[in-house]
This record gives sequence, structure tokens and C-alpha cells, in this order.
Amino acid sequence: MTFKDFNLDSRIIESMDSMNYTKPTAVQEAAIPAILSKKDLIACAQTGTGKTAAFLLPTMHHILEKSEHTNSVKTLIVVPTRELALQIDQSLQGMAYFTDVSSLAIYGGTDGSDFNLQKKALTGGVD
Repeated sequence: MTFKDFNLDSRIIESMDSMNYTKPTAVQEAAIPAILSKKDLIACAQTGTGKTAAFLLPTMHHILEKSEHTNSVKTLIVVPTRELALQIDQSLQGMAYFTDVSSLAIYGGTDGSDFNLQKKALTGGVD
């Protein structure tokens, strides 16, 4: 099986190809079809098994399917730490490289300039 078998948006496949990711992991094979079908899912797997891509890829696909470009927040991913938020944001930026999907990690304990950037993104729209 390859990522192309999921029928994800071609721009997502292009991003994955550019990062040399062609074969999904076990958690991705199980999770991506469920999320593409808009089913609820709880997944548990060891660190480094591709859980982030397992939920980001189909989420990005759903965002790209909607042709309307509204200035709103389309997806909210809640995680327990600042480090994980930044890691997920960085992963999304790589996976979305050939798309117009945007993201921003928002977390507390920052200075005023970070807050202003976060506020601007939330009011102006971010995917």
C-alpha cells in the first residue's frame, strides 16, 4: 500500500513524495481511511510510528476538499504541551508544502508579540 491508495489530494501526495514518504505505517493504514470517512477514532501507538501524519493527512484532505476560502478557523488540534503543538505545526508545514493549507501553533506563556501573531491568525483565519 502507498499513500496514493488513500486517494488523498494530489498536492498532499506531492508533499509526501518530496519528503520520501511513500508507504504508510500500520497506524496510518488503519486511521487514515476512518478519518477520511469522517468517523471518530482513538488510536494508540508508540512514539515514531506516524500518528501525527495519521490524523493530519486526512484532515488536510478535508480542508482542501472545501473550495470556500473563508477567514475562519477550520480545525482545532488540542495537545497537552507546547513542544507537541510546535512539533505538529512543523509537521503540517512540511506535509502541506504544496498546498495552501495554513497553520499556527497557539499556546500560553509567550510574550506580547507572539500573542499578537496568534490573535491575528485566529481573527483572520487559519486552517
